[in-house]
Amino acid sequence: MLREMTKTPFYVLLHPFQGFWDLKYENKGKLRVALCMLLLLTTATILLRQYAGFVVNFNFPLDLNSINELQDIVLPFFLWCIANWSLTTLMDGEGKFKEIVITTGYAILPLVLMRFGNILISNVITLRESAVYYMIDSFSTLWFVWLLFIGTMIVHQYTVLKTLFTMMLTLCVMGIIIFLILLIFSLLQEMVGFILSIYNEISYRT
Repeated sequence: MLREMTKTPFYVLLHPFQGFWDLKYENKGKLRVALCMLLLLTTATILLRQYAGFVVNFNFPLDLNSINELQDIVLPFFLWCIANWSLTTLMDGEGKFKEIVITTGYAILPLVLMRFGNILISNVITLRESAVYYMIDSFSTLWFVWLLFIGTMIVHQYTVLKTLFTMMLTLCVMGIIIFLILLIFSLLQEMVGFILSIYNEISYRT
């Protein structure tokens, strides 16, 4: 397991084209490793918000809630995978849902490394050096997007332009899914309220 957590993900990190090809066609990608990467990213984000140096940390410790990371990291992760799979199924994409989850999980490694690194860096830098912290954070985000782009292109066997178009459409589909979920919850809430009002009315009359 330790070998799976280090060798293949770091190979994908440094050799994304060959690495993602191996994940799909050589069956070197493991779902459990992708989910471990997601867990590590959630853990790194929680620790960063709790223990980052005061120079860059503007969070009030008592207001932090680790459960919120599910909304900020885990939920978008699976929303992306579901939206991408739903969309690419209609656009002749070759990627299966499991492969999309694995590709996305392996792509988040730069975020994991940089956030753990930023915990240490933020506690030794001064205010003038805080630009280094934000530069590392931005660099890790760009690296993640680059890996996600390559992974999406290879897993679905798309061209560059079609990959860019698909990724933008995936973000739109994510928004639509969130809207539909909120709409359903709103309708259910209204329905429950209506049923309760009828029940209360009948109870008062009897």
